[in-house]
Amino acid sequence: MGKNSAYASAGVDLAVSNQLKNNLPSLLASTRRPEVLGEVGGFGGLFALKTGKYKAPVLVSSVDGVGTKLKVAFASRRHNTIGQDLVNHCVNDITVIGAKPLFFLDYIGAGSLKRKVFNDIVQGFATGCRENNCSLVGGETAQMPGFYKSGEYDVSGTVVGVVEKNCILDGRTIRAGDKLIGIAASGLHTNGYSLARKILFDKMKLKPSSLLPGLGITVANELLKVHVSYGSVVQKLLKKFNSCARRLWGIKGLVHITGGGFIDNIPRVLPEGCDAVVIPNTWDVLPIYKLLQEKGCVSEGEMHEVFNMGIGMVAVVRGDQSTRILRSIRAQKMSAWEIGFICAGNQKVQLTRSGANPFR
Repeated sequence: MGKNSAYASAGVDLAVSNQLKNNLPSLLASTRRPEVLGEVGGFGGLFALKTGKYKAPVLVSSVDGVGTKLKVAFASRRHNTIGQDLVNHCVNDITVIGAKPLFFLDYIGAGSLKRKVFNDIVQGFATGCRENNCSLVGGETAQMPGFYKSGEYDVSGTVVGVVEKNCILDGRTIRAGDKLIGIAASGLHTNGYSLARKILFDKMKLKPSSLLPGLGITVANELLKVHVSYGSVVQKLLKKFNSCARRLWGIKGLVHITGGGFIDNIPRVLPEGCDAVVIPNTWDVLPIYKLLQEKGCVSEGEMHEVFNMGIGMVAVVRGDQSTRILRSIRAQKMSAWEIGFICAGNQKVQLTRSGANPFR
């Protein structure tokens, strides 16, 4: 069907759609793992899991989007990091269970897509997959004229990984006296953008090209910093500090700090009878958060419930191994801090500046 077809006149040009996908075979090939079967263009991606490598393999999956961070990409006309954000976010969500990513599928929905925008988005998917040793096995691009505003689109992704059944991290061994280690974020990652945009664009009247006061960086460059993937550093920690066969856990639980911040995410791994005490003055809060809190008149409690505050991943670790684990993280060129501890409670997060840890 060409430009004169009835479908094209309704806003969906299949010829253009097919042209956009010309570069997909090479991009997908760059992420290919040996377990991937078949070629690009099938109705489904094929992945032959090598079950012989595992005693009791458990598949772990997660699906997500990048929220209104997309609005910043639209406004700044920069689309090359969004795909990487999405892959890293999804990988982190299964990393906290102890899983390694296997393959990823993406979805792009738009009224219409320009070739460069499409290529930039998919290139980001491919970059994220390569860096996470995860195959991009397929996806869907939907043209829906009249549904999206001109120049806008939405993306989502699904990752599938694998973990040995007896290595699953579920937090059940967490006890009072364990410590919290926070691993640094690059920025907002993919959460809190609705509030950040309201403060920066509506209240402060800034533009994507504006310099952020006192930060020496443009709004777009700050807000489009790529979401960090913690997959590699976590796998090295688990290999070094956990013994699944002997049921020895140096790393007892992991938390990806996403929407809901510390307040909503840390309780997801806490067993009954435990609280997490987070001490806010123990790490380097990113300058962007100090600006947002001041200019937006946001309470400290709400800041920790909306944003990651500069901590993208929290590890709950054995108290007597926290120093070694912290040293191991830093040896992998990642900033990290001891930011709190576990005490008796009711599966909630306490924010305190006292820092009094009775188990130290």
